[in-house]
Amino acid sequence: MITDAELYQLAARAGSVVHAAGRRLATAESCTAGWIAKALTDVPGSSQWFECGYVTYSDAAKMRDLGVAARTLAEFGAVSEQTAREMAAGALQVPKVSVAVAVTGIAGPDGGTPEKPVGTVWVCAAARRDGGTESIAELQHFPGERAAVRRASVQHALELLLRLDLRAPVA
Repeated sequence: MITDAELYQLAARAGSVVHAAGRRLATAESCTAGWIAKALTDVPGSSQWFECGYVTYSDAAKMRDLGVAARTLAEFGAVSEQTAREMAAGALQVPKVSVAVAVTGIAGPDGGTPEKPVGTVWVCAAARRDGGTESIAELQHFPGERAAVRRASVQHALELLLRLDLRAPVA
């Protein structure tokens, strides 16, 4: 499991990349409940590249604050690739924001099903660019209890941010 110090270093690297690209970032979180935003804003100077964070724990909040479609939630569920992608797309609608990361999952100890057991997490990182949006969405199955699932989700979200190509010009 990643330590607090390692998580801080990962957040600092992600922030450095976002800042070097002259971009601003927003987070859209469900199961991590703001932990990604906290990790990123623990980095001194983060106000230069971090715009805002959304904690959209309920389906209603996902729809109201991020524009996730009711149909998406009804058809695929809150913990799905489609929902994670729509959460990230909603965060990209914030003025000045051109990079977003979204997380939705089941941290436990309850809430899991045979199809989506505890530890199921979808993460999406997205960046606006000339000609559209680049996004990466990945399904993870993290082991352990609630805190371990959430910590692993934060780590994976930060790692996914680092995989985006932020060199392309923003539209």
